[in-house]
Amino acid sequence: MWGDRTLAIMERIIRQVVKDRRTIALIIVAPIIVMSLVGFSLTEQKEILNRIAPGLLAVFVFFFTFMLTGVSFLRERAEGTLERLLTTTVGRTDILGGYFLAFLVFAIIQTFVILSFTILVLQISYNGNLYDIVALLMLWVIVPVSLGIFISTFARNEFQVIQFIPVIFAPQLFLSGVIIPVKQMPLALEWISNILPLTYAVEGLQRIMIHGDSILDIWLELVVISGFGMVLLIASAGTLRRTR
Repeated sequence: MWGDRTLAIMERIIRQVVKDRRTIALIIVAPIIVMSLVGFSLTEQKEILNRIAPGLLAVFVFFFTFMLTGVSFLRERAEGTLERLLTTTVGRTDILGGYFLAFLVFAIIQTFVILSFTILVLQISYNGNLYDIVALLMLWVIVPVSLGIFISTFARNEFQVIQFIPVIFAPQLFLSGVIIPVKQMPLALEWISNILPLTYAVEGLQRIMIHGDSILDIWLELVVISGFGMVLLIASAGTLRRTR
């Protein structure tokens, strides 16, 4: 159960982010623009759009949530807010919990924007239960939120956060099954794909949206995604120690 200090930190960050027009644009406007370019370019090829939609959902949620968290957390460090908190009696767990919950709130909002646009505007077809899709995406956002907090520790400005994107994003984009099915890859690349979190998000969404599986049928993907989220969150806690 989160303490009062954690919730107070979360509330402060939420209020601060709401006042930042650039961040609000990153949460709402940027995903819609990118998804519009991709989706409307395939309006006459519905079969292809329906087939790649699960992968696009996983990728866009991963990319935009990572950007949102990484840039926002870096600003907290650059403005000295995080360092001031670390010199107080507030525990490291409370600090990390407050930041994590605040960014998670915006990541969930952003995820609903992406999912709603995909279903209502692009009008993709899916076979599984919508609630199962939402449940998987709610679990999936934990990974890019934790990763964004972790990576931002090693960047000194927003440009450096962006420089991490090719290293983190490109391998997962090409090896997670979004473009080429994992089983059709050379064995060495298939092994690499098995250690990438995006692979399991894509696989889980494909099984629900294309094959009609339920959330219980993808228990392995859920366990692996949860594991990645936990490891990255622990790693993020370790990076706070470095900022003292």
